[in-house]
Amino acid sequence: MNLSRSAQLGVYGGILIALGSYGSGANRYRGGLVHALGLDWITYGHGQIFCEIVIWVGIALLLISWLRIGRELLFSTGTIRDIVAGSAHDGDAADAAVPANAGGDESTLRRFNSILMAWAIPLALAAPLFSRDVYSYLMQGAMVRDGFDPYTEGAAANPGPMLLEVSADWRNTTTPYGPLHLGIGEVITRIVGDNITVGVILYRIVCLLGFAAIVWSIPRIARELGANPAFAQWLGVLNPLVLLHLIAGMHNEALMVGLVSLALVAALHMEHMRGGLVAAVLIGIGVALKATAVLALPFVVWIVLTRREPIATVQEMLRKIPAIAGVGIVLVAVCVGTLAVVTWLTGSSWGWISEISGNTKVINPLAAPSAVAGVISGVMAWFNDDIGFNVIVSHTRVVSSIIMLVGLVISWFYFRATPRNSVAGMIAAYVVACVFNAVALPWYYASLLTPMGTIRPPRWVVQGTVLFTFILSLSFAGGGNHRFYDVPWMVIITVLGWLAVGWLTTGKFSWKYPWRDDKTAADTDSTVAPLSRSTEVA
Repeated sequence: MNLSRSAQLGVYGGILIALGSYGSGANRYRGGLVHALGLDWITYGHGQIFCEIVIWVGIALLLISWLRIGRELLFSTGTIRDIVAGSAHDGDAADAAVPANAGGDESTLRRFNSILMAWAIPLALAAPLFSRDVYSYLMQGAMVRDGFDPYTEGAAANPGPMLLEVSADWRNTTTPYGPLHLGIGEVITRIVGDNITVGVILYRIVCLLGFAAIVWSIPRIARELGANPAFAQWLGVLNPLVLLHLIAGMHNEALMVGLVSLALVAALHMEHMRGGLVAAVLIGIGVALKATAVLALPFVVWIVLTRREPIATVQEMLRKIPAIAGVGIVLVAVCVGTLAVVTWLTGSSWGWISEISGNTKVINPLAAPSAVAGVISGVMAWFNDDIGFNVIVSHTRVVSSIIMLVGLVISWFYFRATPRNSVAGMIAAYVVACVFNAVALPWYYASLLTPMGTIRPPRWVVQGTVLFTFILSLSFAGGGNHRFYDVPWMVIITVLGWLAVGWLTTGKFSWKYPWRDDKTAADTDSTVAPLSRSTEVA
């Protein structure tokens, strides 16, 4: 594997992150590899601080490497408008010829995939990072194995070595995850018993399988939508935030997002209705892991219908209400049926449905209701101490839930015209869900980041995605604590991120750079019209 110097920086960053993780990651409270090697001293005091610095340096190198290879292989080759489309052609045009430079995108894609493998290897060897969720996953599997119901009982009901590793916040909390999640946990804990180290390794293998599905799917989705597969892979999959939290962090999002990505490939590539049915099955399996997979299903309905002809106007939509209802009912039935089969096969129940909204303990400004409540409570503290944060956030969460519901409906209605619009709408729906949900964590954003480059996004979306990735990647410490309330830190990384975006897209560090695509004659061509136009034909 011959990597450029820019790509090698990312490998060095991954190695530093992996090494630092054993001293300042989401380490075991008792036992584990570090204890077996007699290196407990690196998990506290000066050893822990040193390892934390090593992780920060590693993340910085990973980000720098990502930006440099993006600049060298993509952004130095043309305008953002040209880069996001690449040499791909519109798959809906039956007589479209493959461009002469089509091999350029494929060559760059192969290079990105090689880099991706080189970066993933050290992260796959790291200790759990940024979250202790994997220990909760093992605990929930052990509960099922031992005859407990994680939908009605917290982890504390089943004392043992795994309970000691679960975050104190979650020891008395039921799980909101679906039956497949519990089934995977049960299988793993039946294999490993109470061996937490081997259990973590097996969970990482599961996450890597999900990540492999994402790696395989995203370029194919991009091709089907007439986008540059290499750019899509760089922006969404080689993305440091995605790598850090899906591989190093080990979350069930990896498998869920992988299944949704496969569903999109099926819906876009297979025969219209058959592809929709396969997509509904895959989404049903995804919902059996985590409920948010269901947000993709309404947009698969649009994909099935608009692959034949666009639904650009309200009149066309009204005319096709019978078809919309018919396809929708069939796909929902298949999705629910798949979920029922998974529930039966795992011997689980539907108790997770009542627990979906149970996770309200996490407070950070990534979730709009928490951010708004924090601002209001800070102001109110000057006038009335009786109205505290908890009182305010209970109300902002209700308001935010209403906004989220309205936003999801608007996303589905507005982004309907073409398959590319539909995928953009799915991304918009995940944005709404992440921002207005009661709780938001960085790995939630994998659902919207991974397909972002497949829709030929406009300049402001590309630059905003890079800036968001830069800031959020540097906002969480290895152990999972965030730095959102560390104002100097957040100001510094925001400024650095802003300058980095300017350098990536213009080749120079500057405070001022364009955030909108230049207007050209091509803007009048419906095949390259911006996504905001409902008349677009992708």
